[in-house]
Amino acid sequence: MSVVGLVAIVRTTFDVPLATEIAAQAREQLDAAGLTVISPTDGVTDLEAAQTAAADLAETPLDLLIVLQATFADTTMIMALADQIDASLALWAVPEAHTGERLRLNSMCGVNLAAHALTRSGRRYHAVYGAPDDQATLAQIEMLARAGAVRRRLQSTRIGRAGHPPAGFPTCDIDAADLKRTFGVDVVPIDLETTVFAEARSTDPAAVAAAVNDLQTRVSDLDSVDAEATQGTLSVYLTLKQIAEREDLDGLAVRCWPEFFTELGCAACGASSLLSDDLLPSTCEADVGSALTNLMLQWLSAVPAFDTDVVSLDTEHDALVLWHCGKAPLSMANPAPPPGVTIHSNRKRPLLMAFALKPGRVTVARISQATGSFRLVIGSGEIVEAPAPFSGTAGLLRFDRPAHEVLATILGEGLEHHLSITYGDHTSALLALAQMLNLPVLRL
Repeated sequence: MSVVGLVAIVRTTFDVPLATEIAAQAREQLDAAGLTVISPTDGVTDLEAAQTAAADLAETPLDLLIVLQATFADTTMIMALADQIDASLALWAVPEAHTGERLRLNSMCGVNLAAHALTRSGRRYHAVYGAPDDQATLAQIEMLARAGAVRRRLQSTRIGRAGHPPAGFPTCDIDAADLKRTFGVDVVPIDLETTVFAEARSTDPAAVAAAVNDLQTRVSDLDSVDAEATQGTLSVYLTLKQIAEREDLDGLAVRCWPEFFTELGCAACGASSLLSDDLLPSTCEADVGSALTNLMLQWLSAVPAFDTDVVSLDTEHDALVLWHCGKAPLSMANPAPPPGVTIHSNRKRPLLMAFALKPGRVTVARISQATGSFRLVIGSGEIVEAPAPFSGTAGLLRFDRPAHEVLATILGEGLEHHLSITYGDHTSALLALAQMLNLPVLRL
């Protein structure tokens, strides 16, 4: 549940009873929308009251600070609030009846004045216009609160990087210092051999057996692949989960080849699938950028995210083919036929998941450094009903633009070879988040 601060600005030379009524309605409607609302008891009428309200609100981590321009006012109060409260900011103007009589609130002009002052001072904000009981307005505020929650969570995010990206994979290499400066995210190094492999080799056999039994209820043909290698992959799953708990990690970026095959005799793919289903996104090839993108999508959608390659253009369906060895979360599987398992197509070892992605609306994203600085790539479309085009986990994505145009953008912009998807349409929240983070946006 998002936590928002609500401050109503009221200039006493306007219609104070009406402004007070609107502020009460706003609080009531935000509560009804499922938001946790923290606000002063009364409207803020002068600079001293604004400073007091700001000091009180600054004690609680807020996903969004909503400044309701209940009446027109100068910018001293909004600037005091913005100076003291570290939260994403929404300026809310309300409509006013055209009576031919007195302008009772002049709310919109107040927001206009505030927006100018904030822009000149280099502060970012979103503007909202609508009545407190307007459902579209409330939905917009709820969306901004979700985006603000992601921005706030990023400031304490920790991503574990087990190993380094393979040679020749600059798409997976990211500067940890740049990541910290831009997002607040910490990259925690994890040694593959002395930590991941050593702990996986000593995993409790009873815990591995329980994981095998659980997986047998979720896939159709677990007995068809090598049992020892399967146990190895599930040992990796349990180990990485324990490491994440111990190190307080939000996500993982794992060097999945060749060492998992050569040193452990199993694939990391199945472990990544299960971890992502546990809402602990685990990406391959030590791709921290994918792990961060997956987290952003997961936090916005409240369901798992999946990073994938784009491997083909399907002209029949006007779609791009998404594929990764076998690491998509099982919750993304098309239920007919039931998901299965397989071996790695090149290394010939289990455990990989095998299924076609289920049809449905998806949001696509990628934190990209292709230009040397960060920007957020955003797209949307539909996973279409179709058999898996390749072994492992795969699906056909029909974007909201023609597939050949999207592909031309991906290749022409030199984007990273991993894109992330989650189910549902969250493009508005991603765009809001990009603005909150001051990130340029590239639309697919």
